[in-house]
Amino acid sequence: MNLIELFILAVGLSMDAFAVAICAGLTMAKTSMRKMLTVGLYFGVFQAVMPLIGYFVATLFADKIISYDHWIAFLLLCFLGGKMIIGSFKKEGCADSKEAALTPAKMLPLAIATSIDALAVGVSFAFLRVSIIPAVSFIGVTTLLLSMAGVKIGNVFGSKFKSKAELAGGVILVLIGVKILLEHMGVINF
Repeated sequence: MNLIELFILAVGLSMDAFAVAICAGLTMAKTSMRKMLTVGLYFGVFQAVMPLIGYFVATLFADKIISYDHWIAFLLLCFLGGKMIIGSFKKEGCADSKEAALTPAKMLPLAIATSIDALAVGVSFAFLRVSIIPAVSFIGVTTLLLSMAGVKIGNVFGSKFKSKAELAGGVILVLIGVKILLEHMGVINF
């Protein structure tokens, strides 16, 4: 996986966190660098840790499923991307209008929920033999920065970007899954 593909994947994975960060920003009377960094760190750390966990779990079983690992990567990415695409069409607003609490009790469940898809991507990374530490670091930093931007965007512009972000993230994940499958089948060679 080259740097451009990793960047596109990182952006796609970050879109759930970005959408939630927009909602957090919507509820804030005023944003600050501290609030933006708090949201960004929660989401960034979990987006980095989850694929690491998925990677190490998958490496335990990699030798047993190596002949169809490309199908697993394809199906996981298409499932997650499809779920995000469908979610982007649901008419859900942000949870409530009171200011978002940035306490661990509120942020941990959100960080876990938005990073579950990254766990599955970590499984794909094991099958693709991706250099895991640089990859998860890149994903974490990308998510941190996009989440910080999401807080500010939500505070300034409102919720109109939430569904577009989810749709874009879903399409990116599906396209990466298709690319992996087509490369393995020899149809394309990037």
